[in-house]
Amino acid sequence: MRSLKRNSHRLRAIRPPTSLPAPPRIFSAPISTHPSASNDVTSITPIKSLLIANRGEIALRIARTASSMGIRTTTLYTDIDASSQHAKCTPNSLALGPNTKGYLNGPQIIELAKKHGIEALHPGYGFLSENPTFAQACEDAGIVFVGPPPKAMLDMGDKARSKIIMNAAGVPCVPGYHGPEQSVEELRGHAREIGYPVLLKSVKGGGGKGMRIVLRDEEFEAQIASARQEARASFGDGGEVMLVEKYVVRPRHVEVQVFADRYGNCVALGERDCSVQRRHQKILEESPAPVLDDATRHDLWDKARKAALAVDYVGAGTVEFILDKDTGKFYFMEMNTRLQVEHPVSEMVTGTDLVEWQFRVAAGERLPLTQDEIEARIHERGAAIEARIYAENPDKGFFPDSGKLVHLITPKVSEDIRIDAGFVEGDTVSEAYDGMIAKLIVRGRDRETAIRKLELALQEYEVVGLSTNIEFLKRLCRSQAFVEGDVETGFIEKWKDELFERKHVSDEVFAQTALGLLTSQTKKTISGPHGETLGFGEAAAQGSRKFAFQVKRDDAAAETTDEAPEVVQVEVTQRGHSLYNVSVSRSTDASTASPVVYENIISEPGSAVAASHKSQLTTFFPRARVETTLVQDPGAPEKLSVFQLGEKTELTLVQPGWFEKALGLKEAAASVVAPMPCKILRNEVSEGQEVEKGAPLVVIESMKMETVIRSPQKGIVKKLAHKEGDICKAGTVLVLFEDPDATPAAGSE
Repeated sequence: MRSLKRNSHRLRAIRPPTSLPAPPRIFSAPISTHPSASNDVTSITPIKSLLIANRGEIALRIARTASSMGIRTTTLYTDIDASSQHAKCTPNSLALGPNTKGYLNGPQIIELAKKHGIEALHPGYGFLSENPTFAQACEDAGIVFVGPPPKAMLDMGDKARSKIIMNAAGVPCVPGYHGPEQSVEELRGHAREIGYPVLLKSVKGGGGKGMRIVLRDEEFEAQIASARQEARASFGDGGEVMLVEKYVVRPRHVEVQVFADRYGNCVALGERDCSVQRRHQKILEESPAPVLDDATRHDLWDKARKAALAVDYVGAGTVEFILDKDTGKFYFMEMNTRLQVEHPVSEMVTGTDLVEWQFRVAAGERLPLTQDEIEARIHERGAAIEARIYAENPDKGFFPDSGKLVHLITPKVSEDIRIDAGFVEGDTVSEAYDGMIAKLIVRGRDRETAIRKLELALQEYEVVGLSTNIEFLKRLCRSQAFVEGDVETGFIEKWKDELFERKHVSDEVFAQTALGLLTSQTKKTISGPHGETLGFGEAAAQGSRKFAFQVKRDDAAAETTDEAPEVVQVEVTQRGHSLYNVSVSRSTDASTASPVVYENIISEPGSAVAASHKSQLTTFFPRARVETTLVQDPGAPEKLSVFQLGEKTELTLVQPGWFEKALGLKEAAASVVAPMPCKILRNEVSEGQEVEKGAPLVVIESMKMETVIRSPQKGIVKKLAHKEGDICKAGTVLVLFEDPDATPAAGSE
């Protein structure tokens, strides 16, 4: 047998050297990476019918490959997903009923497969994909489970057991406690022994759920209580069992895509760096990993294959490692026994279809490529990066969002630009499920090219109806530290001042917004809630319109300072057909008396837009031609989204003072409401308590994420409207404040 050592820089097959003692039982199967190697003969039974036990973009992605292979495919949907894209993508789709957790109902799903004579089941990722009981139930029912054997899932799914197996296999693990004693004091004792900082995580953990960093002994008890609560909610019974591990201060998250067949063949399809994260969840994934020497890269591949073979793995899997930036050492973290969200990155750099590989291996075929062939492809195909497009607000701590996609324009796809999406314009992103809208994957001849192509593709995105992380992703692409590959899991926190710097909105944005509104006025009237005309005054009869705008601000400074928002006034005068004068006056300018004036500019409507709330225009400013798309929220026409020169700006059309006075409107800050449907986890204040602006009020859970709701003002809490465990709709009042005019706060100014 061949040695573990390589004769050259190319990766060879892993086989135990003959000079070493017999390997332990977990290595009893011969180890090979070549498709021609064989231990026995297994019949090949092609899959002819398939049930996809998942939803969203991964269900669509699996269906595409299945269709290309001539596999009759059936999808599932809950009532809330009845009109979803994945429910429509195949002629056959089966209902799971009203329960939003229907995708977790294993017995019902298996019964549907049996009832409809379906041969195989693909679990996708999440939900039941790493549930060994479900995988075994599929096998017992005679259904091919497109995934690893149940025992391999069981071994790797238990974080404590997996560490024992990895240590025996020679795969390095992070120092820590993985034992059964779970009292707070027992775990705290191990934390003290290991030395702070430590990382707490559930033995059933994944996706950052049930994970907390403990920096000091005095915060251990609170952090473990929070971790257990989140883990129990995410993983059910047993989720509260915790591991305590040494926390690597400057870690990188580097993982290896592995694939094994029934014959003992196992290959690594390169590594992915997933270090740029928020809330311990990935935002960007790339391959190859930047700033990684060749020896370490190949060692990672070797150890990943050892990890897979140690549990007799079959199918697609990902072995995750922590790489210490300070020492260069890496440690096994966990193995995800399924297809990963970021698998397209590996497909891009290897020129493979991993879902097709899954079907072929499940049917009994051997791996189609050798390790050397895979590495040759990686050398030829350059670099790839995936960006996850989420419904969330980065400026509010990546707070999850939901709602209808009122407007959606996506980048043009090509051989090097791929989009895996689960939604189209008009669809609703529900708070019941993960808020990922799409994955954008790009490939370039090298990493720098891939980053530039990613930013250009992101600039083509236009999304209105909910908050997204697209603008944040663009800033990431421009970050010099990211471009240089100086990444770690604390990247966002380390560079937050740069990444969350407030952007300057150009005068041309306000000018274009006013021109766009003026253009739309020729087709309709913008009305207030009682039919009053908004946004322009008495000068309309003379061919002039006046508008006032505020830039939407969600950043932390907006919540913790009393700085008045900037109001920009724009006056548009029509001089002739498509000919205008535009003046822009900014309230923060020292030269307010001298507005910026654009004279005799030509502005013309763009291509026809069917929706009345959208308009496009092209304007020839003195030094540039500017194309703009303007979208008004149909439910709140004062909310404007402006797409111009690859950037999105959100504005509010300010009501004229006379309109506010006539209606008796004023800014209401007497209460705090739920920003979206949620569950109350705990109240952080009590009635009668005086709080400062920015103080935590309530902790809620939405889309399986904990979020702290903070006070928008200084004041006294009058009433807490809900208790722990209550379910609230969006807009529900959570906290009421005392009226400052009626009951002044003690010590208030």
